[in-house]
Amino acid sequence: MPDGINDIFSVLQADRISKSFGSVPVLFSVNMDVRPGEVHALIGENGAGKSTLMKILSGFHDPTSGRILFDGEEVVLPPNGGAEMLGIVLIHQELNLAEQMTVEENIFLGRELTKNGILDRQRMQAQVQEYLQDIGLDIAPTARISDLSIAEKQMVEIVKAISRNARVLIMDEPTAVLTEAETEVFFRQVTKLKEKGVAIVFVSHKLSEVKEISDRITILRDGQWIGTKEAGDMSLDAMAQMMVGRELSDLYPPMREADVDADRVLQVANLTAAGVKDVSFDLKRGEILGFSGLIGAGRTSVFEAICGLEPIISGTIHVNGAETRFASVAAARDAGIAYLTKDRKAKGLLLDKKMRPNLTLFSLPKFVKRFGLDIKSEDAALERAVRRFDIRARDPDISVGDMSGGNQQKLLLAKVMESEPQIVIIDEPTRGIDVGTKQQVYHFVTALAAEGVSVVVISSEMPEIIGLCHRVIVMRDGRTTGTLEGDGINETEIVRYAAGLKGEGLE
Repeated sequence: MPDGINDIFSVLQADRISKSFGSVPVLFSVNMDVRPGEVHALIGENGAGKSTLMKILSGFHDPTSGRILFDGEEVVLPPNGGAEMLGIVLIHQELNLAEQMTVEENIFLGRELTKNGILDRQRMQAQVQEYLQDIGLDIAPTARISDLSIAEKQMVEIVKAISRNARVLIMDEPTAVLTEAETEVFFRQVTKLKEKGVAIVFVSHKLSEVKEISDRITILRDGQWIGTKEAGDMSLDAMAQMMVGRELSDLYPPMREADVDADRVLQVANLTAAGVKDVSFDLKRGEILGFSGLIGAGRTSVFEAICGLEPIISGTIHVNGAETRFASVAAARDAGIAYLTKDRKAKGLLLDKKMRPNLTLFSLPKFVKRFGLDIKSEDAALERAVRRFDIRARDPDISVGDMSGGNQQKLLLAKVMESEPQIVIIDEPTRGIDVGTKQQVYHFVTALAAEGVSVVVISSEMPEIIGLCHRVIVMRDGRTTGTLEGDGINETEIVRYAAGLKGEGLE
């Protein structure tokens, strides 16, 4: 049995777990355990088998072979969330909240408190208020989930799990949509849970967070156990190399020097829309233009307005010198502009459909013939996309929702590129994907620019803004506060403009 497996101290243990879906194996004799009062991180590339292992450990999947041990005893976990009765709680990456119910109703759903046969809302609200204050979340128990931000919804999921007195808390990418400040609050709560003896499985692609919060780290690659190490013995580079099985020193490709004489393909002047105030900028042919700033600064709102997703109040847009306004995303597409949303699950892909309709939906007119869809052309396009973007799926007829996050992101890229755009806007290009897939995305973006395509990168990941972009526009409170070039593109300058320490009227 590999290092790190210890029956005596483990509250939950996977012992030689294998899993196949039909004839396709996805896990091969994997071992992992988690001990009371520790954070055990699980890392690996997208498709490595992390989600499958977590679902087995929480009873949502049955293993094909191997054993699950709970408190040292072999168990068959109750299905469909029933393992919560044992104290094993899984926080899914996809939020699992009832949108039209309140925070209080979600947290007590299925285990409501009553008094004389009537819902005891006063006691439930008081308990929820205590949970919310403890985690530092400033919302009311009576707030409706649909009115909350994505980050607030994620924090409610965490509160819901905490309220169930979990002995084992399994968290899949819990900080993916949290700001740095929210992540700090969340980590303080994790530390409190550790002190209470809760065993925590932490899955994240943010290796710096893994290093910060974890006691031990297990690495999976291609469904196989690679190693379990003490977090203090692992550098970030060592984690990345064990995940992907290769060196990642070339994570960012060499930056091609921008053509200062290139034509301006997009000019935006004094744009005002919801969340956007008097924004002006231009984009050159073959340029990678970064948009940085704190969450809520208005970066996404700028391009939703440009692409026809939100109405424009005032301002002008010129594409290749011609003034225009787009009434829809389809109109922007026809003008050579493609927008890749940051929310691939809710807005970018049809999770219950197969890869082919997802790939061709955005550019469907090119596949419509006189008597309907040209299925052969669609199949050929999917074959090209799979090769070009290295999309890996265990079955070509798999539902997209069953694919890993990294392969979903590559499919989304393939989808927008199928329309052959000349301007590509990529919002949070590497959210929720592993370091190996990040490397592929970065090289693809750079190759696009080298071919003369103009790329806008909107990102909360400062290293990728610095590593990829020829110019960077920083936003704050719906306005642009600065434009950085050359050596000026560095973390200190970006932070100063994003925080309002530099900018118009401040220098």
